[in-house]
Amino acid sequence: MSSLPAQFTSVTVATKANVYFDGNVVSHTVHFPDGSKKTLGLIRPGSYHFNTGAPERMEIVAGHCTVALDGSAAKQDYAAGTHFDVPGNSGFTIAVSSGLCEYICSFLKV
Repeated sequence: MSSLPAQFTSVTVATKANVYFDGNVVSHTVHFPDGSKKTLGLIRPGSYHFNTGAPERMEIVAGHCTVALDGSAAKQDYAAGTHFDVPGNSGFTIAVSSGLCEYICSFLKV
């Protein structure tokens, strides 16, 4: 199980939302004093494909999703308190069957 934070302190939050797939995936970017950033968001039911530039860690805060990393036929289920890593210059398909899936996406240093 992942140790998810309940809040972040001493950060700057971009007020403009990142909106994808007609509003079915929405996030806000959080900037940290050390120059790192994360996005906090939610995913409505459906299946969505994302490409990555930098490596990412997706931590599931609430809800449930199924993920297939690009190049793999395997699908893995993730629930609140778990996470998955996505290589840089890659992608993944994330599916939510019901309810909302809330997440923290961390952009990892290479």
